[in-house]
Amino acid sequence: MTRPLAAAKRFTAGLPADARAGLQVVHAPLIEIRPAGTPVQLDGAKGVIFTSANGVETASRETTARLPAYCVGERTAQAAMETGWTASCAGICADELVAALLQQRPEGPLLHLRGAHARGNIAQRLEDAGLPCREQVVYDQVLLPLTEEAQAVLSAQNDVIVPLFSPRTARHFANLCGDAANLHLIALSQAVAEPLKGLNCKALRVSKAPAAKAMAAAVLDAAAQLTRLEGQRRAE
Repeated sequence: MTRPLAAAKRFTAGLPADARAGLQVVHAPLIEIRPAGTPVQLDGAKGVIFTSANGVETASRETTARLPAYCVGERTAQAAMETGWTASCAGICADELVAALLQQRPEGPLLHLRGAHARGNIAQRLEDAGLPCREQVVYDQVLLPLTEEAQAVLSAQNDVIVPLFSPRTARHFANLCGDAANLHLIALSQAVAEPLKGLNCKALRVSKAPAAKAMAAAVLDAAAQLTRLEGQRRAE
């Protein structure tokens, strides 16, 4: 698992108990979330946009104010509701959120509270379409090296399932992983898969939807496939 540790643990905890029991999970975060350390500038904002639970967590520590929150993904919306924001899920990706907000036309201006590395250009697209919106970076995503345990697992020449959730993490992993011949890579989206296409991996599949449930289903499917292959090898 290459996600930040808290997110990785949430993901694996969401897998069925019997499936978790059959998997060796190696936590090797390639990104560390670090707060920007600046006050959240809500002045004049009528609502906020969250595109990740990291934004929710950081902003909720930095301000006691709570406004309507328009979120990407059910997990982000749930995190926002749990910390007191009046939250709703406005889509599972940036494009869906922009389209939903332009249709709803909520009272503005809005404020996108995001990480230093973000895709989708949400604030500018809303502003250009006549819905006032600005953005503020509230956390950074610092790249980390592979842990010694992860390096050992990757070099052991055994089958390894690697879920990857962002293009930046995927690019970083591709630069670090070395021999990918025994890797089964699962990408959240086509954008995440793109940096992985140059790797000589055993398999590269793309999640059916950019959501945790779909990623979990892809991981379980890959694990079941490996179990079947192992059974066939033993039978031979």
